[in-house]
Amino acid sequence: MSDNDTKYRSIIKSAFKIFTENGIRNISMDDLCRNMGISKKTLYKYVENKADLLNKVGDYIHDQIKSKIEELRDTDLNAIDFLLEMSKVQGKMFGSISPIVSFEMRKYYSQIFEKNEIKRKELIIDITRDNLKRGIKEGLYRQDLDMEIIAHLYYKKIEDFHNLDIEQLQFCTFDKIFEVMFENHIRGIANAKGIEYFEKQKEKLNFNL
Repeated sequence: MSDNDTKYRSIIKSAFKIFTENGIRNISMDDLCRNMGISKKTLYKYVENKADLLNKVGDYIHDQIKSKIEELRDTDLNAIDFLLEMSKVQGKMFGSISPIVSFEMRKYYSQIFEKNEIKRKELIIDITRDNLKRGIKEGLYRQDLDMEIIAHLYYKKIEDFHNLDIEQLQFCTFDKIFEVMFENHIRGIANAKGIEYFEKQKEKLNFNL
């Protein structure tokens, strides 16, 4: 990786952290430069404006998720364990983004927001579809599954989970909600062998986000 590539990744990663912690609307390009300890000339060498920066931050998030999921593909996890770890990757990344940031992106940068949502939806649905095929092949999921419907429904479950207002759910934690959501999904698609495996593994599985 060249020095330019390293600097670019550092800027995008730092911008993601700053926006996540402070929101988008109230952070100017001057604020970003000051926080990152770089000049505006350096920043504008890599991005055209704030919208372009946000677009590149969105690509960074997508690439981070995709890269971590590709790493999981190279492990010997079965379909159930892979789906859990894949879902946790999604949950951890988007759990770090405050609702304020999502609101501001949707309101002030709607085109970028929609582009990122489409990319994320396609990624989750593709991976879930592949996971269903893998689970059937491994003898853990039912043979009669409608993969397209289930893949789209699982994406919707992930979306609903990310949009939960924890202040309205004082009786439980996000981790517990995630655990229940994931277990319900597995029980809906697994055969007897898959459910038996899940039951045996449940106490060992880490649902913490």
